[in-house]
Amino acid sequence: MRIMAIDYGAARIGLAVSDESATLCGDAFTLSEWNASRAADKIVKEALSRGVGLFVLGYPKNMDGTVGDAAGKSESFKRALEERCDIPVTLWDERRTTIAAHEILHANGKKMKSHRESVDAVAASLILEGYLGTLK
Repeated sequence: MRIMAIDYGAARIGLAVSDESATLCGDAFTLSEWNASRAADKIVKEALSRGVGLFVLGYPKNMDGTVGDAAGKSESFKRALEERCDIPVTLWDERRTTIAAHEILHANGKKMKSHRESVDAVAASLILEGYLGTLK
């Protein structure tokens, strides 16, 4: 079963899809969409075309573990996905994934200006990697 991790953002959404055995991240990319409803439609279409059986949606808790506005947006987006398909959605604590994604891009020689293009895809890969690590 393929798993799709989602790093949900207001303008860009990072997506990462596992291989069929749910062992490795097979593909990571960014979707540009500011409208949550259209974003959910596009993600479901992409997931169905790839045979995804589970969504892992980033859940941005505060550093102290509390739930704030950003987490509330993820909860709303979870409901939007669930209304559109039967693919289960798991919320996944994504604290520090965007920071780690910036660090990875910087360590690989990417200039800060160019991070915007790929940071969300890298963050989604980190969410997926974290989730896949719990399956073993």
